[in-house]
Amino acid sequence: MWRRLRLTEYGRDEIVILTAACLLTGAGLWIAFGPWPVLFPAAALTLTLQFFRDPERVPPDDPDAWTSPADGRVADVVETVEMRYIGGPARRVGIFMSPFDVHVNRSPADGTVEYLSYEPGRFLDARRRESSEKNESQWIGIRTTPYGTPIVVRQISGVIARRIVCALNAGDRVSRGGRFGMVKFGSRVEIYVPAEAPVDIVVEPGRTVRAGATVIARLRRCHPPPQGETPSAGT
Repeated sequence: MWRRLRLTEYGRDEIVILTAACLLTGAGLWIAFGPWPVLFPAAALTLTLQFFRDPERVPPDDPDAWTSPADGRVADVVETVEMRYIGGPARRVGIFMSPFDVHVNRSPADGTVEYLSYEPGRFLDARRRESSEKNESQWIGIRTTPYGTPIVVRQISGVIARRIVCALNAGDRVSRGGRFGMVKFGSRVEIYVPAEAPVDIVVEPGRTVRAGATVIARLRRCHPPPQGETPSAGT
């Protein structure tokens, strides 16, 4: 039902509760004051449904492309160190999601979930640089296929967002563009790639991206195939 309505199942409880509250409030206002005050609960319900929308996305027809894990604006592309899963130097792409963006998160690539870690923290404005280090977050380590490059996707709460949803378990298979969770009411999502991996980051700060659709990185075709496979034509 939620997919048919283009709403995410991750917001089911909030949608049901707020819809009931808005209907009851609207009915009470109509009885007490007439039709015009009903506009206020109607606007609140409209904003709620807008926040939990979940449009269909089609990944690009490029097997070497990794897509954005979130809708929003690229806040930074930096060199860093990621020791939890990658275990060394990495490149990080940070994406800020405003309350008006679609908040459903999607896997950037095909692979297997090998690492999950929830980290409690603060709720600073996700636009601030220090929010990446201090805010509540969920770490997701994915071993991508077919070449086994490890990547990390990190969901980070913001000043309004107080609930991270991650529907993954260790060992789960994920597909590029596949839904895996959301961060509610404004937040940040990051992707980490090993610094020495044969991967080119193709976005810059300020770029608007869409989860599951916008290419943010691309594998170079010069690296060898996995053990036991032979290169295809053109590689």
